Amino acid sequence: MSEKEFNTESHDPVTLFGNNDQNIEMLRTAFPKLKIIARGDMIKVIGDEEEIQSFSIIFERMLDHLSRKGNLTLDALSEILTGTVQEIMEEKPGNEDVLVFGRNGLLIKARSVNQQKMVDSCRNNDLTIAIGPAGTGKTYTAVALAVRALKNKEVKRIILTRPAVEAGENLGFLPGDLKEKLDPYLQPLYDALWDMIPSQKLEQYISDRIIEIAPLAFMRGRTLDNAFVILDEAQNATMGQMKMFLTRMGKSAKFIVTGDITQVDLPKSQPSGLVHAMNILQGVEGVEFIMLDQNDIVRHKLVARILTAYDNNGTS
Repeated sequence: MSEKEFNTESHDPVTLFGNNDQNIEMLRTAFPKLKIIARGDMIKVIGDEEEIQSFSIIFERMLDHLSRKGNLTLDALSEILTGTVQEIMEEKPGNEDVLVFGRNGLLIKARSVNQQKMVDSCRNNDLTIAIGPAGTGKTYTAVALAVRALKNKEVKRIILTRPAVEAGENLGFLPGDLKEKLDPYLQPLYDALWDMIPSQKLEQYISDRIIEIAPLAFMRGRTLDNAFVILDEAQNATMGQMKMFLTRMGKSAKFIVTGDITQVDLPKSQPSGLVHAMNILQGVEGVEFIMLDQNDIVRHKLVARILTAYDNNGTS
């Protein structure tokens, strides 16, 4: 066990530590193995020597940012943590399987056999179709792959889309403007991005249309070049919409389609485009299907048990 003290007397403690010590709390979240004590003009850190070295790099960059900018927001600290942790972790062996170094030092990687198959399929194919129940990480893994491709400059933009028909609601009868009507359908995509990209940078990406989140109907008539494109909740796309989406693929594009064929919200008379695609695209070169199941569920352990109970009862 080692310890190290950092003198902060040349900086305003409220600005450095954040309101109600928010910055210190973020550091504690990023370094859970360290005991971080902030008192007066001093910060004491107790823990493993290697962890303290990593903390020292972060803290030096915090002070440098504060000296240059005169402030240290949570977003700025998140940027420092994300960038620095990535540099540190990339130097360590055993991190080749990390997809994205997310906010607050979060390491995002495939967490099951079939999630890893999604990663491998995306590397080897231009179209991956991942099918499985809720909680298996289909969307999250797909978004991580897209963010990685953007950070590595393999694509110029990310496009995330969903059919806006969940729960049988008609958008025309929902209150608010178009964005307010659509955001509830697209929130899971925002949630995944929030884990992986600092909020200020994410807002800038969306403002500059480097990242676009839109309903499936908005894809019609477009050709998507140099893009990583994800169609989520694809079981709610009609056959016509699925064909329209798949034929949007342009040069240097990667497509991932995700869905749960047990949760189709289309009218009974309307066949699912995802089910239809499963029947006609098997064996097509450049297309790979990944089937996820209860063994891939990464939510609370009860989710897998609940799904099994419903399956045993014959309830879809």
